[in-house]
Amino acid sequence: MTFQRQGDPDRPRPRIYLAGPDVFLPNRDRIFAALKAHCARLGLAGVAPTDAPLALAASASDDARAQAIYEGNVALIRASDGVIANLASFRGQEPDAGTVFEVGFAVALGLPVVGYAVPQGSYAERVQAAIACRRDAAGVVTEAATGTVVEGLGQPLNLMLSRSIDLAPTAAQALERLAARLGAAASL
Repeated sequence: MTFQRQGDPDRPRPRIYLAGPDVFLPNRDRIFAALKAHCARLGLAGVAPTDAPLALAASASDDARAQAIYEGNVALIRASDGVIANLASFRGQEPDAGTVFEVGFAVALGLPVVGYAVPQGSYAERVQAAIACRRDAAGVVTEAATGTVVEGLGQPLNLMLSRSIDLAPTAAQALERLAARLGAAASL
């Protein structure tokens, strides 16, 4: 039996949105091609953010481009059956903000999400390694310079991410976990 999205018999393979800051990398086309090839081997159809059609004139303003990208990516997520998300630290101690939005949006839609590439250790450990912190009398870790609390609880990411999605070490493992959850591998 092949997996078919309910109400759409012409789409036999689950569509997986490939979220992450990879879109900013110079080798993004190769990254997305490799992820899509792995999707295909698992009975999935990978969809990259760059697959969103952008019908804009070359003279379009930055605001028009930004809006078109937002609308295109939201439409791709809405049309997906699941999401994998590259949650590697990006320009700091946290994942890419756009990817975090896409994860939250997918979770709100009820889509299964599997994140990957989360650095080892807890978020608090990574922050303490990067900036001066101290532990108060109650054992709460704060930034030494500002007193701002560093989220603890032993989570690998902010708890709103780590408690709402599955995590896997690699993109391949994230895809395999999502394929199993969607029953895609059994349909090959």
